[in-house]
Amino acid sequence: MNKFIFVVILFLGVALVILSFGELETILKTLKSGNHWYLLLALTIQMAWFLVVGQMYQSIYRLLGMDDSTLNLSVVAAAAAFVNVVMPTGGMGGIALFAAEARRRGHPSGKATVAAALFLLFDQAAFLVILAMGLLVLLRRGNLSAGEITASLLLLALALVIAFLLYLGYRSAVTLGNVLARGSHVINRLTRFVIHRDYLSEDRAHAFAHEIAEGLSGLTEQPNVMVRPVLWGLLNKVMLMAILAAAFLAFDVPFSAGTIVGGFSIGYLFLIVSPTPSGIGVVEGLMPLALSSLRVAWSQGVIVTLAYRAVTFWVPLGVGAAAFRRLHVNGNGVRQDG
Repeated sequence: MNKFIFVVILFLGVALVILSFGELETILKTLKSGNHWYLLLALTIQMAWFLVVGQMYQSIYRLLGMDDSTLNLSVVAAAAAFVNVVMPTGGMGGIALFAAEARRRGHPSGKATVAAALFLLFDQAAFLVILAMGLLVLLRRGNLSAGEITASLLLLALALVIAFLLYLGYRSAVTLGNVLARGSHVINRLTRFVIHRDYLSEDRAHAFAHEIAEGLSGLTEQPNVMVRPVLWGLLNKVMLMAILAAAFLAFDVPFSAGTIVGGFSIGYLFLIVSPTPSGIGVVEGLMPLALSSLRVAWSQGVIVTLAYRAVTFWVPLGVGAAAFRRLHVNGNGVRQDG
């Protein structure tokens, strides 16, 4: 990776921490008052969660006829998540990192690009299952609002768009290229009034479509193999819910299974549809509201949310920065793994 880009990304990461220093101080004060054993349990689950993400990527790689180690894919996924937080470009930064790492390890970059897109699709499919359960909990308790319904429909629409684009790429690179080029043209017309230049390259859209088609060329259509990544995605979400339960236990806040499913579903939903990267500031504000609608006291909901976000956002951000640094060292030939 270009050293200048590497330095810029790390600088943005440091800037994010500095700008969030007040929130970090509040989180640290909150964590000090909790049961450290339950907080350690939450941290242990989070570290195991990275390996589950790696396993999910590995199952998708095998769908595409590639193979890589769970550990390496876990590292790349953590680094990609870090890049997407500090450089919010609609996930393209993380996808580019996957493509670059794939080239370094002798895999087709087009297939790595498809793998990242399929991961997003399967991950959203798994979450939609959890979300349906969470919305059912809110409905039964009479707390389902238009905001949750609208956000859920946006997530469903996003998943359908990704699935449709991948289907187009599977059927015809030319058709997908034309669709992406038209989309780029519309976005350029909208943004030209602000930045006075094209924001997206329409030529690049056609090249990207051919990369997608090339990557999808080895995709198997066996249903049992296609289900495996979704199952890993479900385990991924169950582990995050376990972390939320540990946060409740750490501060001795009463909860039920419905509280965990409903609270997690709404918090994670707004993390995805939030205009801020990884829901910074949005999840911290809306998740206590969701918990209070599930009969958790507001003050306790704030404490639980801060602990949950400390483990599921700030810890992965730090791990992602370290993973990004490791990949940069590998990519420049200082250290190579097997």
